[in-house]
Amino acid sequence: MSMAETTSEPASHGAGVPEDPEHPDYQRHLLLDRRGHAPLPRPQDAVLSVHGLAPAAVAEREEKGLVNRQPRDTSRSLWTILRVHILTLFNLTIAACAVAIIVLGRWFDLVFCLAAVANVVIGVIQEYSAKRKLDAIALLHQDAAHVLRDGTEHAVRLEEIVLDDAVMLRRGDQVPADGVVLSSDGLDIDESLLTGEADAVGKRTGDAVLSGSAVLSGTGLIRVTAVGPDSHASRLAIEARRYSKIPSELRGALDTVATWLTIALVPIAALIVNGQVQAVGGWALALEQDAIEPAVVASVAAITSMIPQGLALMTTISFAVAALKLARQEVLIQEQPAVEILARVDTVCLDKTGTLTEGRIVFDGSTDLISATQGGQPDESTQPGPAWAADLADLRSAGALVLGWFGADPNANPTALALAEAYPSRPPAAPTDQVAFASERRWSAVAFGPASVHDAGASGHVPSGDAVHGAWVLGAPEVLLPASGGGIDAERRAHIEALCDETTSRGLRTMVLCRSTEPAGVGTWFGTDRHLPPVLEAVALLTFREKVRDDARETLEYFRAQDVALKVISGDHPRTVAAVAREVGMEVEGDGYDARNLPSDPEERRVVLQEHSVFGRVSPEQKKGMVSALQQDGHVVAMTGDGINDALALKRADLGIAMGNGAPATKAVSRMVLLDSRFSRLPSVLAEGRQVIANMEQLAHMYLTKTAYAVLFGVVFSLLAWQYPLLPRQASTVDFLMIGLPTFFLTLVPNQRRYVPGFLGRALRFAIPSGLVILAGLLAVNGYARWFAGYSDEVTGLAGAVGTVSLQQVQTASVITLTLMGLWVLNLISRPLTRWKLALIVAMYALLLLVLLIPASREFHQFEIPPWDLTVAAVVIGAVACVLLEGIHQFHRRRHSGSVTSP
Repeated sequence: MSMAETTSEPASHGAGVPEDPEHPDYQRHLLLDRRGHAPLPRPQDAVLSVHGLAPAAVAEREEKGLVNRQPRDTSRSLWTILRVHILTLFNLTIAACAVAIIVLGRWFDLVFCLAAVANVVIGVIQEYSAKRKLDAIALLHQDAAHVLRDGTEHAVRLEEIVLDDAVMLRRGDQVPADGVVLSSDGLDIDESLLTGEADAVGKRTGDAVLSGSAVLSGTGLIRVTAVGPDSHASRLAIEARRYSKIPSELRGALDTVATWLTIALVPIAALIVNGQVQAVGGWALALEQDAIEPAVVASVAAITSMIPQGLALMTTISFAVAALKLARQEVLIQEQPAVEILARVDTVCLDKTGTLTEGRIVFDGSTDLISATQGGQPDESTQPGPAWAADLADLRSAGALVLGWFGADPNANPTALALAEAYPSRPPAAPTDQVAFASERRWSAVAFGPASVHDAGASGHVPSGDAVHGAWVLGAPEVLLPASGGGIDAERRAHIEALCDETTSRGLRTMVLCRSTEPAGVGTWFGTDRHLPPVLEAVALLTFREKVRDDARETLEYFRAQDVALKVISGDHPRTVAAVAREVGMEVEGDGYDARNLPSDPEERRVVLQEHSVFGRVSPEQKKGMVSALQQDGHVVAMTGDGINDALALKRADLGIAMGNGAPATKAVSRMVLLDSRFSRLPSVLAEGRQVIANMEQLAHMYLTKTAYAVLFGVVFSLLAWQYPLLPRQASTVDFLMIGLPTFFLTLVPNQRRYVPGFLGRALRFAIPSGLVILAGLLAVNGYARWFAGYSDEVTGLAGAVGTVSLQQVQTASVITLTLMGLWVLNLISRPLTRWKLALIVAMYALLLLVLLIPASREFHQFEIPPWDLTVAAVVIGAVACVLLEGIHQFHRRRHSGSVTSP
């Protein structure tokens, strides 16, 4: 391409670069500047419209990287998923302990790692499978684009489009990149995914178009001005994709406990290690006789017992099971805690277009205008004149046939398409002329029969019995009524305008069907420049509305019954938004609040958000700001949406819920995707979330009790210089019997208790007193062994036995007492006891006996059956502790009976 065919672009503002920051060519200039390229000559639009880019120009842009390659993160990356699940304080501590055991070569004592490994594996597999499913969905929507290059049309992949390409747009196409219109033939664009505005936007030469929009009707040619991550939709998506941790109370409680333990871990670990070394004779003797190993093993047992990794595992399993159950209902959970968040949500922000509505227009009804007067009754003075030879019944029937044609027209816009179901019949004759709908005209037309029998502007008789003959125009009343000529007198026009005002006030779209027997030109119904006939007679007033999802009303009623506040925030006109809100059962007086009037003062904006529930003309940044304001006011906020304009708010919300038919970028940043776009799935999600929270709160009482007594064991036994009474493998088995196996089943129990904030505080108020009781029981059994059974863990204790009782027998007695106390706590958190829960607890007692009696188990655990007096003491001490635990439970239950069911 010669220099005469290009427009030079200077590096700074000047000739060739518009001053308007919103102008597409200004954005083109910024793109080149951001990427560090020298000014690139831009092809002249006139040349580009005919020939497109030359091959050399395409190659130059490909070499410079000016291609439409989009960020491929249609979902969270595998690294992000791994980071969330692996890089935790719990895992760091467990890994350090595992390294110590591996160095000592005591492989059987690595059992404590299994819960941590399972926790990571389950969480990663579930979330990675969700990622793969979302990526597969995104690939299904990557259609080819059509570009004009070297005078020929080519089909190319979206990422092969280059800067300044001439892209051809047809009905149904997605706009693949930002651009400016070079030519337009009735080009109407749906920008609802970007703005929330449901109405089509007509595009003329020189207008900007944005990626993420879609072609509703007409054709056009655009010059690409921004590609890849520099496009409007990509910039929104990139900002929305910035990683943010989901605000899970369950995970937050675990993190809080982990933080507390981490702060205390170094001094506690030092105390435990020193105490265990002293228990075997002191540092000098331990190092001289290479006896440091028992101290390290005992320290690892004490430290790992303090970490509630089982609670983390059960939380992950609960989330994973809920995600699998919801997946069967076409609900994709991208981040595990999302299922919990909905149970805590007290405010749901709803987008209108594509969320409450299906994103399509449906026919609402029609009003006969043929014989209309102000009173709506037939009047001889207003009956059709000589130009309308057919009787009224035939004319109405003809109008119905013509509406059927508009609905079946392959080039019909979405509003006209809505007529197809209500008017299935069409005229038998083929049309002789037609004008496609265009937003700039705001009407479409069709004609039947020849226009040559009339001179331009002259009326005549329609052939008898042919009421379809003539020109029929379907369009906006504010365009057609003023252009009706003498076809509609002032009285009828005022009446029709009043009808239009009434329907518009209810948020309905209004169109008028008119007929004319007077052609616009000689031999042509609409003239060579496609304009209206000189005289129009109103035949029918048609109303349309957005199709509200069938399940929207029922779902919103469910949320209201659950005391969840509802806010509708949309980029559409406030009146339209209010109409949809009323249709789904919300009480709205007048129009919705116009977000262009939102106050900038945070306090004033907070008041507006409290007083209003329906908002229109909301920009993407305002949606995000409204969600933030609600969160700052103490609300837990869920946001539903489908468009690029919703992405920022979805990411900012505590729970972002995307519709399955929404934009890929929107689904990528959401926490949850309704794959079939059915709103009615949300109550199921709420039920699963309530089950997870309620059950995990009960289990937290158990796990935190275990953490409490483990910390106390380690500290107190070390201060007393007593050897820790359990090996790591023994501690792991005790955990399995009283916590791991039974809580797995308890996790899956249906539980519809409503969420009550503050479960960690409630759990700790039960766990700490219970931990003290269990500590007292274990001290009692170890004290009995020392003071009454002849056990000592002084220097000679390294050989395994001193006096009449061995270390292994004391450890066995400690396991008996600890398991009896732990199973009673299990009894407490399982209440009310059902038959299967009782069977589960009895089975755990039976398993304890098997672990103690089976030879292979005794060899693995290094158990020795203690003397009868120590055995009796272990059982009696356990029984007394159970009575004390029962008392703590009854006190705790009475204290919290008014707010929540306690264990």
